[in-house]
Amino acid sequence: MRRKHTNFWAFNPIEIYHDEDYLLIPKKTFNLRIEKRMASTTKSLFTADYEIHASIKMLYPYIQTAGGLAEWFAENVTISPEKVFTFTWDNEQHKALLAAHRTNHFARFEYLPETKEDKNDPSYFELRLEVNDLTQTTFLKVSDYSGFEDMDELQDLWDSLVEKLKQVVGG
Repeated sequence: MRRKHTNFWAFNPIEIYHDEDYLLIPKKTFNLRIEKRMASTTKSLFTADYEIHASIKMLYPYIQTAGGLAEWFAENVTISPEKVFTFTWDNEQHKALLAAHRTNHFARFEYLPETKEDKNDPSYFELRLEVNDLTQTTFLKVSDYSGFEDMDELQDLWDSLVEKLKQVVGG
């Protein structure tokens, strides 16, 4: 269904027509320009803490190296000479850069942008290792900033991934 709106910018009326999929915006020459609407995705931050019975020095290679991540995080993880990590799940590849890291503390991976929106607001995940000084317990803190819509499903996904990590390290 096409709708018409009149906006007054600088006292010159500009008519904009739209339906569910397209915007029709007149140019100054009064020719119509058609723009496909982008599906807007709202991203949200998921965080969770997992207790792991292993030392930080033992865990760090599993959160920062391609070989370590391939053992629990994805079906396959490779790294290019340009330091781009390629994560493979169900024959789908997702590329990310190691955006930040600190030895024995954390690794943050930012996914390479697929859309213009991603370029301005990149998705990322961060794996942070922390020790409770009082109990000497090691925790893996997961932060996942993405357009994943079902938070319960995302929780289940991370729970199963971290469970697999615990099996790999024996913790």
